[in-house]
Amino acid sequence: MIGRARAPAAGTVLNALANHTGSAFAIDAYTTAEVELDGRDGVAGEVADAPDADTRLVERCVETVTERYGDGEGGTVRTESEVPMAAGLKSSSAAANAAVMATLDALSVPVGPDGRLTREEATRIGVNAAREVGVTATGAFDDASASMLGGVVVTDNDHDELLAHETVEWEVLVWTPPERAYSAEADLGRCERIAPVADFVAETALDGRYAEAMTTNGFAFCAALGFSAEPLIEALPEARGVSLSGTGPSVTAIGTPDALSTVRDRWNEREGRTWLTETQTEGTRRGDVTDGDTGGST
Repeated sequence: MIGRARAPAAGTVLNALANHTGSAFAIDAYTTAEVELDGRDGVAGEVADAPDADTRLVERCVETVTERYGDGEGGTVRTESEVPMAAGLKSSSAAANAAVMATLDALSVPVGPDGRLTREEATRIGVNAAREVGVTATGAFDDASASMLGGVVVTDNDHDELLAHETVEWEVLVWTPPERAYSAEADLGRCERIAPVADFVAETALDGRYAEAMTTNGFAFCAALGFSAEPLIEALPEARGVSLSGTGPSVTAIGTPDALSTVRDRWNEREGRTWLTETQTEGTRRGDVTDGDTGGST
């Protein structure tokens, strides 16, 4: 039994570390997973081009799905990603969603309003697996929901509740420096000290003012997590919104193509990679999904 799925990465509107409310938006960059259930004992994971990568998260995702919806089948899970790991672009959430949906695909379990589970329930499988293996400080329900559902979401991460979900079509510029940062290692105490700012950002996002929300979030969390705000300043006033993504180090900006082209010229002078993409509205998809195709059942 073989299943496949593809899940998008995401950028940040509100980091959930301060007040456990989060907001994120899916972008057009992907992690793919292939799961083969072959009856072996246990699940073995592999990350393409990263033989020493930690595979506990995707392995636990497969195990959970087969325990709940199959007969506890063992097998293998292989992921491949164009999303840099530990860069603040939700690579772990994308990998978890892809592994969950690929396993459901292998088991031929329908997902959706008329299926055995909803897409929100499928999201929670990966979120709980992330908590179990300790790769997230918040459970990252915001990041996982954006990746699973597409568009932009606002979530209550304490109760894994979706507060808002909206389809958006934004041009997105991403700058990713060479450094890496792991969300599980973030200084929670410093983040919690800016909870009043995060409360304001949450209200702004729930009011649909996502660009203003992400810019406020960006400056606040750069200060709390010890990142320079210079890339954010360089993006203004051309960008509609700009923020540190996740716990960094990537920075994302949204705006018109002409405005982002100006920002890109500035960011290109920095070390690292600057790339232009757009929001993704389809979310995670299963089956034989190729570039430009959202094929496969949902």
